[in-house]
Amino acid sequence: MRTYDAEFRIEAVKLANEIGATKAAKELNMPSGTLDTWVHKAKNGTLAGAGAPPKTAISLAEENKGLKQENRELKRANDILSKAAAFFAQSQKK
Repeated sequence: MRTYDAEFRIEAVKLANEIGATKAAKELNMPSGTLDTWVHKAKNGTLAGAGAPPKTAISLAEENKGLKQENRELKRANDILSKAAAFFAQSQKK
């Protein structure tokens, strides 16, 4: 039985995503079922060495929405702190 290192698996999955798993498996001289399993695991984020699963458009949109909300809150807090600093600076001059 042939063993494959993590780097080979990752590159094989990239190739499979570009040209298709069956064609990639033929080019890499490996069983297509093995590559299909790796592609499936990569999508689920469980392929060893592949890191986190790719984010979907929905999760990116949700993250973007949250970051925009956090940005608004931080701008509001910064505005309040700037006004407070100006107020106390004025009171120190008197």
